[in-house]
Amino acid sequence: MKPAPFDYVLAASLDHALALKAEHGDEARFLAGGQSLIPAMNFRLARPAMLIDINHVSEIASVERSDKDIRLGAMTRYRTLERDGDFLKACPLFADALPQIAHPQIRNRGTVGGNLAHADPASELPAIAMAMGARMRIKSARGERELEAPDFFVGLLTTDIQSDEMLVEIAFRKPPPRSGSCFMELARRRGDFALAGVAAIVALDDDDRVTSVRLALCGVGETPVDASSTAASLIGQKCTEKAIETVAADVQKAIAPTGNVHASPDYQRYIAGVLTRRAIAAAHERVPRAA
Repeated sequence: MKPAPFDYVLAASLDHALALKAEHGDEARFLAGGQSLIPAMNFRLARPAMLIDINHVSEIASVERSDKDIRLGAMTRYRTLERDGDFLKACPLFADALPQIAHPQIRNRGTVGGNLAHADPASELPAIAMAMGARMRIKSARGERELEAPDFFVGLLTTDIQSDEMLVEIAFRKPPPRSGSCFMELARRRGDFALAGVAAIVALDDDDRVTSVRLALCGVGETPVDASSTAASLIGQKCTEKAIETVAADVQKAIAPTGNVHASPDYQRYIAGVLTRRAIAAAHERVPRAA
């Protein structure tokens, strides 16, 4: 398999890359890790006239921390995050999810921004972005703007990024102090796309009552599914087995999986309920004990 003919340009800087994108629009694609784009080109499902290689644009390959959030440059690779203990401690959802993303060879090249811009609803990071209230900074030669995760993902493999724009940075909100997180998924084999996956963050007060809950699912819709409102029934009460079971049942009613060659819609709905129950319970167990 070979891709259709294309021109190749190695971008010298972010401004250079954005100028090229402004000039060529939809005919040009950014080449980051290439783990999704290159296979699509080889199958001729994607036929860009130009590839703009941004692998040398180091200014968008950073990990920055503040009191409120953690900002990842779009060119930050999975392998960088896997080896950053402070990051994994601050973002435990990533600690759960990263080992389940594809295989080490792919994680060595794959980038956070490339994954989110590809917007595969079965992928782990879009669900994590939903659960962590991520904000996407998008830039073009005209200027820049910022989008919340629900506004960024607009359809199957589709985002709100315009033809002359690039996702340059993602800001993930830090979880509350007394909170626990968990990401779980079910796949036929380790590294395969998930039949369903769940990201959960549960925060408690000093009386161990739920103060906030974030819940997002992958693999069960055309975009990552933000089910936080469905889980809001937990707020103000103890995180009991019965309360969690109610949320799991409500999630099963709320989602509309389409099924695939590996799982029927009913099976995906069932798995989503099981994973929701387990992920919320595990997140609750991980909340630090009150002083």
